[in-house]
Amino acid sequence: MELLRCENLTKTYGTGAAQVTALSHLNLSIEKGEFVAIVGTSGSGKSTLLHMLGGVDRPTEGHIYIEDTDISTLSEEELAVFRRRKVGLIYQFYNLIPTLNVRKNILLPMLLDNRRPDEARFQEIAETLGLKERLTHLPGELSGGQQQRVAIARSLIYRPALLLADEPTGNLDRKNSEETVELLKLSNQKYGQTVLLITHDENIALEAHRIITIEDGRILRDEVLGGTK
Repeated sequence: MELLRCENLTKTYGTGAAQVTALSHLNLSIEKGEFVAIVGTSGSGKSTLLHMLGGVDRPTEGHIYIEDTDISTLSEEELAVFRRRKVGLIYQFYNLIPTLNVRKNILLPMLLDNRRPDEARFQEIAETLGLKERLTHLPGELSGGQQQRVAIARSLIYRPALLLADEPTGNLDRKNSEETVELLKLSNQKYGQTVLLITHDENIALEAHRIITIEDGRILRDEVLGGTK
């Protein structure tokens, strides 16, 4: 079942001679439950694509459908709610709230919605990610790897339709990088999450089911491991 579809997705910055095209008439389809890696050189458009999919930025042209909702037509308020409930975002620098403990950081999307968390799901995620002994700690009391685990837990708490990870290992050493990728794979396999991972690391990309290579704002290659899509 198709979960994500991009149609003629285009993003430009600036005007006239100074105009830069970050994405150019890009078309993409991702099925529910896929684990997809997006790779490309710096400036290729991969991060711009992720920002479009996460509703952090708006396309200049084209449409983005997530579970049949065209997010490019939503108002800012509607988009903020949709992103909080339907899209899990994991960044390189964690983006945790330093004054909130681990428990509140994980539950933040639900707290912002004034929703009561599913305590059983919270405890399961905390245990699965090895955070049960850290729930009362502040982010500053955690290692980089532990902070990334909190960010992953936060992205999972709402059972999002799509999990977007933007260079999530870029600020970690090799051991913690490998653990983070294993946790993303676990999210995909145990919780059925559809994962879209942006990375410059070829070894990490090879852990995905499918690798999409972007160059000059266009899809250059779309390969399913074991074949070409």
